[in-house]
Amino acid sequence: MEALSQCFALDATVHDEGGTYRGLAAIKHWKAETKKKYGHSVAPLEITDRDGKTVLKAKLTGNFPGSPVTLDFSFVLTGGKIASLEIH
Repeated sequence: MEALSQCFALDATVHDEGGTYRGLAAIKHWKAETKKKYGHSVAPLEITDRDGKTVLKAKLTGNFPGSPVTLDFSFVLTGGKIASLEIH
């Protein structure tokens, strides 16, 4: 989980599955819970810039209906760290 501290800003936000997680502690908890719940892996497919965001298209495979799925991870970077992440 220490890698998350190096990737996310202290006041970052994550929007995923209808929830919003603010701050590093909440993001670490979200990451641990989703990994435990879904046991998923992420395979990057492509990366583009769109509307001021970096968008990573990736295939998720795990323990959830419809697996695998392709999702967009939309990042806003500030100072080399993720300030916001939206998964859709």
